[in-house]
Amino acid sequence: MKLTPRQQEILDYIEQCMQIDGMPPTRAEIVERFGFASPNAAQCHLRALAARGAIELRSGTARGIVPVHRSHTAAKSPDPLIMPVIGRVAAGSPLLAVENREDDIRVDPDLFKPRPDYALRVHGDSMIDAGIDDGDLLLVHRTPEAGNGAIVVARLDDEVTVKRLIRKKGELWLQPENDQHSPTRITAASQLVIEGLAVGVIRSLPPAS
Repeated sequence: MKLTPRQQEILDYIEQCMQIDGMPPTRAEIVERFGFASPNAAQCHLRALAARGAIELRSGTARGIVPVHRSHTAAKSPDPLIMPVIGRVAAGSPLLAVENREDDIRVDPDLFKPRPDYALRVHGDSMIDAGIDDGDLLLVHRTPEAGNGAIVVARLDDEVTVKRLIRKKGELWLQPENDQHSPTRITAASQLVIEGLAVGVIRSLPPAS
């Protein structure tokens, strides 16, 4: 498999996103990272990578870019992982409390890295530009730590939220991915707890009309 230097750079970036965020980048993130003039330019490179067998492009998913080595690993996946689905979280209650659970879900653990521990039902549109929509199931790896730029499930005071964690100039922010929402600066009076790291999204397709 021979790639051009630009194609190799894009493939390396996809792999880097998978390692850091646990999910591939969006087309918009690829456009921004490489300074393309339009999303179509990014899509052309992605199609070229798919034609050379470096990635698979999957329709019907929020971030349907899968490096081939991950696709092959998935084919040898172990027994499905059964995880709780967390719905609306009552203010101040433990995230995985019984009263917050609405269902269970089965997933192939080899499709996500790091391994998810639960699925959180997304409410609202604050993360739509990151490919996370209202009603999606966000797969979450439980951890109290996250790197700069990671998408996290965070408890701010008594409320649980999904945002991008940003550290800049000595300040900590929870950044939405929707221009209609404002970022939240974490002050000394705030009580912030990282509940987990987003590692994937599952979306139900609308029923046929």
